[in-house]
Amino acid sequence: MAFASTSMSTSTSMSMSMSTSRLSTSRSTVAALERVRRRRRRGRTRTTESLFTGLVQGKARVRALTPKSDAFATLALEFPTNALRELKIGASIAINGTCLTVVEHEKDEARFDLIVETLRATNLGKLRAGSEVNYERSARVGDEIGGHTVSGHVSCTATIREVVDTEYNREVVFALSDAELIKYVLPKGFIAVDGCSLTVGKVDKVKGEFNVWLIPETLRVTVLGNKGVGDDVNLEIESQTQVIVDTIERYMAERGM
Repeated sequence: MAFASTSMSTSTSMSMSMSTSRLSTSRSTVAALERVRRRRRRGRTRTTESLFTGLVQGKARVRALTPKSDAFATLALEFPTNALRELKIGASIAINGTCLTVVEHEKDEARFDLIVETLRATNLGKLRAGSEVNYERSARVGDEIGGHTVSGHVSCTATIREVVDTEYNREVVFALSDAELIKYVLPKGFIAVDGCSLTVGKVDKVKGEFNVWLIPETLRVTVLGNKGVGDDVNLEIESQTQVIVDTIERYMAERGM
């Protein structure tokens, strides 16, 4: 939903490489959705399989976050009118990029359970009544794939270190809570920030930081427009990038390089 500013120009070869990468990602996403469709048609699964694209569909408002213990809480959200149309119990919705299962819903409100790992690894435990969150319902076969493949499994959180507004966009600098994961964040690569598919700008591997540029539409549609220095976001590392980096590291280690 946001792209690096034109000042981050690249060579023709890099542009062609990025176009190929986007095409490959789109094809793999369509293939994954088609596999889910075939399995459902054959009746091999009774569970909901979810896939997201990082295209945030809007903002929902927190009605209540109710702790049941230190390791469990329930989250009630109010969605825009008709956003939950045809929703079923057990369906998955990405909330700030976190795949959650619907346990109850009525009209425009849905409730979710937050277990200990969700509370530990994401920013959802910090929500309060009145807070806004990004949401994206699970993709279906035939949907437009305009972002990148997102699983809803948060890799870590990040803290906003700097915000710089210009006439037409906003630059935001993030510092990862787990600095070791910065090796998977590559310039011009994909990353999901609070569930929003973004293109990485610059990367500082020493500081464990990276930046992105947000266009006005991203600021309008998502909660990123309301966040400032010191706020936390959820990050999901792009899975294909992680596999490639890990494979190269293992190959070099096996050969003593």
